[in-house]
Amino acid sequence: MTDSSEGQGQRADPEPSDRLLTLPNALSVLRLALIPVFVWVLLVEKTDGWAFAILMFSGFSDWADGKLARWLNQSSRIGALLDPAADRLYIVIIPIAFGIREFLPWWLIGVVIARDVLLFATAPVLRARGIVALPVLYIGKAATFALMSAFPWLLAGQLDSIIGTICYPIGWAFMIWGVGLYLWSFLLYAYQTVLVMQRMPRVGAAT
Repeated sequence: MTDSSEGQGQRADPEPSDRLLTLPNALSVLRLALIPVFVWVLLVEKTDGWAFAILMFSGFSDWADGKLARWLNQSSRIGALLDPAADRLYIVIIPIAFGIREFLPWWLIGVVIARDVLLFATAPVLRARGIVALPVLYIGKAATFALMSAFPWLLAGQLDSIIGTICYPIGWAFMIWGVGLYLWSFLLYAYQTVLVMQRMPRVGAAT
């Protein structure tokens, strides 16, 4: 899973189309539909095995939709929105669910969510200058990948067995790296936003 997500990949030749019914889009919609299912099985049914399976499938489908978009030439504008939307929702909802189950401390969850909220708050500033979104940074993609990798490892780490003993520190390693990169990417995005504000006039403003 990716930060703004490389998601519905890009090829050098064709521009993203307006197609809706594509295999990559179907995978993104399925990932979105699985979010409430994940919350239900983790918090209500407390069947961690099914929750783990959903996380693994979501991670695989996140990788697959970008690859398929390139291989099948099925990049689309709606896909470029669906894929990062799914990533953002997973990165907000999964930590909250983990906090409720006491898998993660709330202060760490607050750091992750606050980063996304602050970035979202810059959207009006960018739109006022005719920019829909800042260029995606690879460090942001790496941060999202690390966080999304941490979740299934941490979930598996709750098992009271040798598997849990092995998975738990791996999950925390991914989590620490992910949060660090997440904060670093936030500083870079904030710097880009400041440059935009300094160098680009508001849309419609006199020059």
